[in-house]
Amino acid sequence: MDKLHWVLDFCIRHQTVLGYSTLSLLTAASEHIFSSVVFKCPCNSGNMLYGSVFLIVPAFILFLLGYMVNTRTWRLLTGSCSPEKCCSCNRWGACTHYCFVLLMVTAKALVAPLTWIAVALLRASFYECAASGNSLIRNFMCKGKGQECHKVLVKIPCDEKLSQNISTEVLSLKAQSQLIGWILVSSIMTVALISTCASHCYSPVSYLQLKFWKIYSKKERELWEIKAKEHATKLAEINTKCFFEATDPAPFQTPSNEDWRKISILYTFNSQEQYYSMIHKYVNTNRGNSVRFKQGHQNLPVLEFVDEASASESGF
Repeated sequence: MDKLHWVLDFCIRHQTVLGYSTLSLLTAASEHIFSSVVFKCPCNSGNMLYGSVFLIVPAFILFLLGYMVNTRTWRLLTGSCSPEKCCSCNRWGACTHYCFVLLMVTAKALVAPLTWIAVALLRASFYECAASGNSLIRNFMCKGKGQECHKVLVKIPCDEKLSQNISTEVLSLKAQSQLIGWILVSSIMTVALISTCASHCYSPVSYLQLKFWKIYSKKERELWEIKAKEHATKLAEINTKCFFEATDPAPFQTPSNEDWRKISILYTFNSQEQYYSMIHKYVNTNRGNSVRFKQGHQNLPVLEFVDEASASESGF
């Protein structure tokens, strides 16, 4: 039992890393299935188009899915173009805020597509097919070899033995693909490390407070879901009962549209006032009616979990 608790605690503490690792493994497995079962290079003039489609289109689809499953996307967009907000959407500050959040969402959405491209390049099947149909690469590899070399190069994806007929003075198509793949992997890891270090370096709170903040966000989300279900159940019972009994409902306090809007705003950090979420800020600023509620202008990558936790409360 203790081991089970340890495993659960480990998964909770490292859920972000485990989530990205699982996503990367699933993407790599999908690429393996595509390249082994679905992909069949035509080995003719259509090599360039066929190979490029298998290399780029699935990555683009994964990129779009990354946007769709990210909770901050819907938290940012929901209601942003309503008539009440049309004027504020054009303000420079609001546009800057939106762009910054979209930049962080884009960074997360790129995990799966970059994994697809990196794994595909290391396996080399897609690149080998696309590159063999590219006129620039054919001219480079067959320089001074005549048209026969061009014909052989197109057939290489279907018969690797034909690559022996091409001069060994240049890298083979498979070697080129794997070299580009490793450069891409190392570049991704370097950028990820630098961005993670930078976000923690500019964190406005200490390591232990950040850890406490994440615990608070998790507990608030759990309690919110419990209270929301209880509240929705009571309201549904009252309305259903009044419908069948043809009676008027008793007064029942429920948040207004404005209340919902206030707690749905993306979180911004204010160094003068310490709030751990928009609900925390709402209840401590006279239900969002205080001037302090509008204060806060810093969008920090290290605190993006606040919006993700809040968005989970909304069911997205």
